[in-house]
Amino acid sequence: MSGSQAPPSGVTVQQIGAIPFRLPLTSALAWGAHSAISAAEHVLVRVTLSDGTVGQAEATPRPTIYGETPGSVVAVLTHLSPALTGLDIADENGLNRVRNSVANNHTARGALDMAVHDARARAGGKTLFDTLLGPNPRVRVSFILGLGTPADMLAEAERVVAAGVRCLKVKVGRNHAHDLAVIAELRRTFGPDVLLYADSNETLTPETAPAALEAMWEAGLLYVEEPLPVRQLRARADLHARSPLPIVADDSCFTPADLERELDFNTFDVLNVKTARNGFTDGAWMLREAARRGKRGMVGSQASSGLGTLHAALLSTRAEVTEPCELSFVLKLQGDLLNLPITFKDGWLDVDGLREHTVDPQKLARYRL
Repeated sequence: MSGSQAPPSGVTVQQIGAIPFRLPLTSALAWGAHSAISAAEHVLVRVTLSDGTVGQAEATPRPTIYGETPGSVVAVLTHLSPALTGLDIADENGLNRVRNSVANNHTARGALDMAVHDARARAGGKTLFDTLLGPNPRVRVSFILGLGTPADMLAEAERVVAAGVRCLKVKVGRNHAHDLAVIAELRRTFGPDVLLYADSNETLTPETAPAALEAMWEAGLLYVEEPLPVRQLRARADLHARSPLPIVADDSCFTPADLERELDFNTFDVLNVKTARNGFTDGAWMLREAARRGKRGMVGSQASSGLGTLHAALLSTRAEVTEPCELSFVLKLQGDLLNLPITFKDGWLDVDGLREHTVDPQKLARYRL
C-alpha cells in the first residue's frame, strides 16, 4: 500500500518494541466449537525511528485461530528486529520483505505493518488520518455477539444497541435450535431497526449447512460467515453456488494468497479483512482485489481494543468497504489504552472525529503486563 507520506531522507528504523498488556472484558466472548476469551491479552507494538519518531499498533494474538500468543508476538518481533534496524522508513519494499520473511505470525506482522505506517506518517509531519482516511469518513458498525444463554445474549445486545450499535454479528454453530431461537428473539426485540447476520466459525457440515442457511435466510439475516470448515474447499464452493444467503469469507482469507484461491473457486460474496492480521498493506490490496472481482467488502475485528479499532476504522473508510464493520468491540472492554472513549451514534462511527484519540501512557502503565 503506497501512501502520500514523505519522511525526511535518511530516517531509519532504530528499534522495535513490544509491550504485552491485558484488558478485562465485561463478560467472556465465546465462539466456534469451543473457543472463548475472558480478557484481551494483546501486545502494543512500537517502531522507533532515528529521528525519535514512534509509530504504534496493536497485535491481537489468538492461539486457537493463528497459533500466536503474546509471548510469540514478542519473540518474532525480536527475531525480525536486526533485519529491520537501519532500514530507511521510506523503503516500503525493503520493510515489507523483512516483515514477510517469516511465515504465519499474522497478528505480529500485521501490527508491525501498521506501526511502520504510523511511524512513516509521523516522520513526515502527518498522521494516519492524513495518509489513510478514505472517501467514506462515517462507517456503519457491527458488534460481535458471542455465544451464551439466550438471556445473556439478549442482555448484551440491548446494552450495545443502547450505546449506538445497529448491526449485530451473532455467533452461532454449537446448537442450531438455540441459534434460531436467539435470532428470533433478537428480531422480536429490535424489529427491522437492527440488522443481523450470523458467524458460524466453520461449525456446520456439508450435510447440515443447506438447511441451516435456508433457516437463517428465512429469519431475515444479511449473510452468514464461514459456515463450513476451510479445508473443505469443494464443499464450500458447492454451498456458495446454491446458498440462498450471501457468504462472508473470513477464516478462509487470512492472506492475499488465500484470497486468490477463494476467488478462483468463487466461494464467497463478502470479504472480511482484518487489519489485526493483514495490516494496512495487505488489507488494502485484498479489498481492492475482491472489489475488482465483484465482491463486497467489510473490515473486521480480532477483539481489538481502542488502538486496533482506530486502525481498522481507517481502513473501513475506503471506497471498497460496503458493509457494516466490526468497530464496536470496545463496548465489551472494562478498560482501554486510549485517552478518549470511542462512541457510536445511530449505527455509525465518525472516523474523522477520532483524530485526538491516542494511547494514554498512564493507562498503558496500568494495564501492561
